[in-house]
Parts: sequence; C-alpha cells; structure tokens
Amino acid sequence: MSSRPDPIELPSQYSPAEVEGPRYEHWEKAGFFTADASSDKEPYCIVIPPPNVTGTLHIGHALDHTLIDALIRRRRMQDYNTLWLPGMDHAGIATQNVVERELAKDGLSRHDLGREAFVERVWQWKAESGGKILGQMRRLGDSVDWTRERFTMDDGLSRAVQTIFKQLFDDGLIYRAERIINWCPRCLTALSDIEVDHTDDEGELVSIRYGDGDQSIVVATTRAETMLGDTAVAVHPSDDRYTHLVGREVELPLTGRRIPIIADEHVDPAFGTGAVKVTPAHDPNDFEIGRRHDLPGITILDEHGVITAHGPFEGLDRFEARPAVVRALREQGRIVAEVRPYLHAVGHCSRCGTTVEPRQSLQWFVRVAPLAKAAGDAVRDGRVRIHPPELAPRYFAWVDDMHDWCISRQLWWGHRIPVFYNPINTNELVCTGPDQQPPQGWAQDPDVLDTWFSSALWPFSTLGWPDDTPDLHTFYPTSVLVTGYDILFFWVARMMLFGLYGMRDREPAQSVPFRVVMLHGLVRDQFGKKMSKSRGNTVDPLEWIDRFGADAVRFTLARGANPGGDVATSEEWAAGSRNFCNKLWNATRFALMNGARVPSSPPAPPAPASAPVPAPASSADKSDISYSVADRWILSRLSAVIAEVDEFFEEFEFGKICESLYHFAWDEVCDWYLELAKVPLAGDDPAAAETTREVLGFVLDQLLRLLHPVMPFVTEELWTALTGEESVVIASWPAYSFADPRAEAEIASLMRLVTEIRRFRSDQGLKPSQRVAARLEGALVAGHERGIRSLLRLNQPADGFSPSASLEVEGVVVQLDLAGVIDVAAERRRMEKDLAAARADAEQSERKLGNPSFAEKAPPEVVAKTRQRLEAANADITRLEQRLASLPG
Repeated sequence: MSSRPDPIELPSQYSPAEVEGPRYEHWEKAGFFTADASSDKEPYCIVIPPPNVTGTLHIGHALDHTLIDALIRRRRMQDYNTLWLPGMDHAGIATQNVVERELAKDGLSRHDLGREAFVERVWQWKAESGGKILGQMRRLGDSVDWTRERFTMDDGLSRAVQTIFKQLFDDGLIYRAERIINWCPRCLTALSDIEVDHTDDEGELVSIRYGDGDQSIVVATTRAETMLGDTAVAVHPSDDRYTHLVGREVELPLTGRRIPIIADEHVDPAFGTGAVKVTPAHDPNDFEIGRRHDLPGITILDEHGVITAHGPFEGLDRFEARPAVVRALREQGRIVAEVRPYLHAVGHCSRCGTTVEPRQSLQWFVRVAPLAKAAGDAVRDGRVRIHPPELAPRYFAWVDDMHDWCISRQLWWGHRIPVFYNPINTNELVCTGPDQQPPQGWAQDPDVLDTWFSSALWPFSTLGWPDDTPDLHTFYPTSVLVTGYDILFFWVARMMLFGLYGMRDREPAQSVPFRVVMLHGLVRDQFGKKMSKSRGNTVDPLEWIDRFGADAVRFTLARGANPGGDVATSEEWAAGSRNFCNKLWNATRFALMNGARVPSSPPAPPAPASAPVPAPASSADKSDISYSVADRWILSRLSAVIAEVDEFFEEFEFGKICESLYHFAWDEVCDWYLELAKVPLAGDDPAAAETTREVLGFVLDQLLRLLHPVMPFVTEELWTALTGEESVVIASWPAYSFADPRAEAEIASLMRLVTEIRRFRSDQGLKPSQRVAARLEGALVAGHERGIRSLLRLNQPADGFSPSASLEVEGVVVQLDLAGVIDVAAERRRMEKDLAAARADAEQSERKLGNPSFAEKAPPEVVAKTRQRLEAANADITRLEQRLASLPG
C-alpha cells in the first residue's frame, strides 16, 4: 500500500488566534472560494443577505453566516460549482445619518454642502470607514467569492435598479399618489414598516365629548392634538346607540367646524364608546375610512411634527400641542375621562428613535397585486419551498394581503428616482431608463428609492441582470436563501416580487429567485429571552471569537439552530465548544504521536457473516491481519453517522448535525475507541498496531471532513497535519458504507459492562484511577480482556488471589479483591443510609399512586413523573442490596 504524505507534528495546544488568520489568507489566495461560471459541474449558489455598509458583525449575522457557510462548504466538498456571493447594502437612512453626524461635529449640515457634495462625502466615508463587516466576515471564516463582491449602489446594480423601475413604470405598476405613510420628523423621510420599531409606551387616553345634549358623542384618543384635523366621527352601522346620529353633523371643539357622523364597518362597537374620531391625513385606518366616504384630509402637522392648523396651537411641536389641546378642552368642559398612564404601542424610527408620525404625503408606490399573486403562486405550486413548511402560512398571509409599497424616501443618499418633470407643467413627467437622457431642462424627482427596492433585486442584479451574463445563466435561480423569519415579509417577499417580474421571460421554474427559503429564528440567551442592551444579555461575536475562537462560536450557534426555531446561546456553551475543539486537537495529536496515518484506500466493508475482514494491503505484507471488533465497530458507527449527517443537512437540521458529530467524536471516538486502541498500539503485535493506526487515521480523516463545514479552522489545521495534503476545503465529502451490526452489538455490550463496573467501583468508594486486582470470566472477555482491564484499571490477580466482591454483568463474572482498598464499615454505613432513603422514596411514591384521588385528579404528567420516581427508587434498592451483599464480611 502506498501511504499518503507523512503527517506533521502538532503543537501541544490549539491556539485559534495563531491559526485562523493565516489559514483564511491561504484559502483566499489559493482561490478555493472562487466560482467558475463556465464549469459543467452542478451549480450551487447562495447570495448573502447584504449587511449594511455601516454595520459591524452582530450575533444575528454570525448565525446567518455560519449556517450559509456550512451549506456552501459541504457542497464544495461534494464537487458542486459553489458560489457564495458577498456584498453590502447602501443602507440609505443609516448611512446618511452617520455622515450627517460627522458633519455636525464641524457645525455643518448636509444643506450647507448641497446635494452633490454631500453624496460625494458619503462615498468618501464608505471608502474610508464603511464595510468593516467584510473584514469581520473573514474572521468568522466565511468562504465567500470575494472576486464577485457587490454593493447596492455600484454601477451594475444602479443600472439594474433603473431598468426595473422603468419596466414597472411602463407596465403601470409604479405610480405616484397621496397616501398615509410612516414619517420620521427627525430624519424627514418616509419609512418602510421594517424601519419602524414598536414599543409599549406610557401615554394618556382622553375621552372627548363632541357636540351637546342628545346630539353629543364621545370619542377617545391618545393623540389629542390630531383632533384638530378630524373630518368625521364614525360608528358601526349596527350599533343601535348611535343610529339616530348617523347622517347628522356635530361641532368639532376648538375649531368651529362641523363634521358628519358616519357609519363604517371598520369600527369596533365593543371598543371604548364605540365611536371613533376620523383624521384621514394622520391615521392609516382613518385614511381608508376617508376614501370610502369621500372625506377631506386636513394636514395639521408639517414634516417636523409642528402644528400648522390656524389658531392658538399653530407653531407648537406635537408633544407640546397635546397637553395644550387637552387643557383647552378641559376648560370648555369637553373632557369626559382621562386614563393616565395608558400603555399603548408606539412606533419609533429604528435609526434615531424618534416617534413616527402617520402622515398623508405625496409618494411613489409599487402596485403589488399582480406581483404578489405571482409570489404566492410560486410557493403554492412548489417552485419555491419554504422550510420549515409550518412557516408557509405566514408567508401566504402576507403576500395574499399585501398593500401597495411606498418606495420613495426623502433622502439624498440612495438610488434617485429616475423621473423628470416639465418645469412649466410639473404634472407632465417622463421616466428614463439607464441608457436614456431626460428632456433638457427637466428637473429630476428629488426623492430616492427605499433601500429595500434595490435589495429586492439582489439575487439577480448581483449576477449581472439586466444583461444575460454567464453568471446569471449559470447560478440563477439561486439554490437556497438562508435568513431569519423576522424579515420573511420585508425582504424575502420583496425578492419574490421582483425576481419573478424581472426574470419573467424565463420558464416559470427558472424565474424564481431561489429554490428553497430556509428560515431560522432569533438568537436568544440561555433562558430564551430576547437579547437587548437594557437586559445586559447581548453578545459581541467578535469578543467571543477573541476568547474562544471562531470555530467555537460557529459550533455554539449551529448547535442551537433548528429550522424556524429561535437559537439559545450562552458564554458557558461557547466555552464548551472551545473544549470540544481542544478535545479534537488532543485526540488527533495522540493519534499522530502513535503513528496514525490515513490509508490510501478506505477499509473494506465486512463480509456478510461479519467474518474477520482483511486489512488493505500496504507496503508491508499484512494480508494475514484482520480488523478487530473495535475497529469494525467504529467504522460501522462512522458509516451510520455519515448517513445521518447527510440526511440532516438536506433538511437544514444544523442542531442535529452538531449533536450527532459531537457525540460521535467525544463519546465514541475519544472516550471509547481511543481507549480501546491504546491496547494494540502499546501491544507486542506490530501488525495489529499498524491496522489500528490506519483505522484511527481513517476515522479521524472522515470525522474532520464531516466537521469542517461548521468548524473550518481547527479541522483544517488537524486534517492537513494528519494527511499532509493541501486543504480539507477542497477534499471530497465523506461517502463511506460499512455496516457491521454484530460488532456494534458486541461493543455496546462491552460499554454496558464497563459502565456498570465503573458504577460499582464508585459505589465501593474506589477512585477512578485506583487499581485493584480482579478475575474476569465470560464470553466477552475472550476478545476484550486487555481492553476491559485498561478501561477499568484492573490488575491481573496474583497468586493467592482472594476475591472479596463479585458481580455479573453482560454474562461476565467480575471478582475483585477490595481488602485493604476501602473502609468496608464506612461503605456499609453509607450504602445502608442510601438504601433507607431509596425505600422511603419508594414507599411515598407507592402511597401516592395507590390513592385513587391522586390518580384521578393529578395532572397526567405528575402521575407519570411519580411512576418514574417509583421505578428509579426500586432500581436503586435492587442495586444497593446487591452491593451490600457483595461487601466483604
């Protein structure tokens, strides 16, 4: 047999800080992450959820990237043509705010610079300070194709934005209209729903009487200042309390205006007084009521949140006007009730924290109805699969009831809307494509597009659309989208809208932006609580990488990740993952120190009757050597774990992948096989030792490959040391079949024997390292005596051996000489005390279960737990009685 290159020696300890940087630099320079659009291999593509150019790596990014990288690395090892496409989002509001704050330090505003100079300043900031997260992605180990890095405002993506805007406009799917939108009085722009954070804030609920006597009606509001813009009072059509008032008018206090009382199905008669004030210009529900009843919309707040309505409140900030209006109403005897404090949901700008104001404004919208139908159909007919499937109804609930999308933002940083207006007749406009020039002298719309507009194009614009590029031809549709369920609507749905529209010339199955949407949950602390600065339970993944290494962070996050579920994590678990890295390091180092090597061909599967299997031929003639039962067991278990991990990967069960590999590596390879392997490695049979070295080398080789997608750095360091080859990144994914149920059953029996004897030793007060003489008799002993003695610290009996304790486990009789090893009297007292406690526990459980009242009235889980407690107590009684009987004297 020709061996692989000689392995190298490992340092005594693993130092992630010394390994990770150089390893990543080598991978990148070697071009391992670079995709080839001309390759005839099966493509596998994932586009990164683009982080904001202003952002740094947070724990949510770390989770996202860990899961994506695991998928990509496995497919790369399976010889797919893999592309993980990186890039960043220009993050309109966030980036503009950052640069405006920088200007403010010099006493300047963007208006002092002017639009063109300000935008140039933002580009300068991006070049100097933006994109820190890209370096942090390298620290995490992201195997992205850096040669294809994109930015939502680079030339190619800007061209894609202009192209699809023009197409939508020409198809009547983009229009301009006055609607209620989320408005930030500080950022002075419209906001999308995802840019609004809702919190429960304390306020005041004020009940106000409109009109007098029998013609009066009471409404309640938390925003008293908006009553200045009321244009109606609404009640439910079937509410008998107000039937006599519907169609009449009532005087609006403080204004002298008279407004109608109308009937509308939207009103909940059970809420409050059953009557609601209608302010069409400052509430989205009221706006819809106003449209149904042809009510005027009176704007009483300007873009800064300042009252514009004529009268004593004009010029007041909205929060100053609120108590002033209440005082004025109180003076007129119009306040019927006041509830203070009153907890209610309030929207805040996610960028600056300012309370958002619903505001009627002239904005640009996407008419989503036909696009949303297509997005729903693509999931219903199976072209796109949402995983886990139980989240699909949430997707349908959104796309089946999607409102037109406000896409204009009153910012300077972003994709400027490609619409130009006639300076003489501003109602005359023209929309231009990327290669078209506007009429001379026409003014461009000052607004920019919502950031989500350009990110909705991400799966195909990054691949070269609108041109039919090799990348677009090869990698679209992308394979999987990995993202949090919290942006299923905001980002995923929008990509579906635009992907299906932009690629509509393709066959239906080829027009979708991705084949599978894999949704995960939010990262939470170990108690399941949401992470927040106020709770003090946030995690900085970069700090954890510094302390525990990137692999430990990745393994901790992946181990908690199940489709659709939230991911619990803690510092203690990260430390445990670091210990796992160290365990792998020590196991591989032990193997190398004992001459383990990877054979050039995998061990052959056993004969049908599980007869001894000849080892593969090597440079020395070993045709007379057979694999031991322990060898066959670990190879059979390896084969089963490979199949299990493959199945879990296909279903995105990352937590189960990690659990399977963790327990195989720690419990079976390290705790059992390595211990059993020490016998032949230290024995006097060179052929048996060589076979064990090759099996151990092969098992570690395959295990490190399996772990590589989740733990790339430590596996790279160990695998290259073990094999002498260039990189596990480009090694083939394990595909090994070796089933030996007889060997598995025999080693399982051995494990039970060793575990029970260890428990017996512990019960007798023996320390784990304490050696005692013992005689072993039984069928299992024949092939495993040296291993059993090694695992249990049992010496061969000397002449005159006199056993003082005996027990039988798995058909093996074990006789031990405990004389002079333990204090028999003290052990007897301890066990008698434990036996009395077990008997008392059993009696108490029996009394409960024998009581008909308990069995009938107690919850089923309590009854079941009591039964389990009785069974455990009886087992303890049996065990302790046997141990007492085995004590000498």
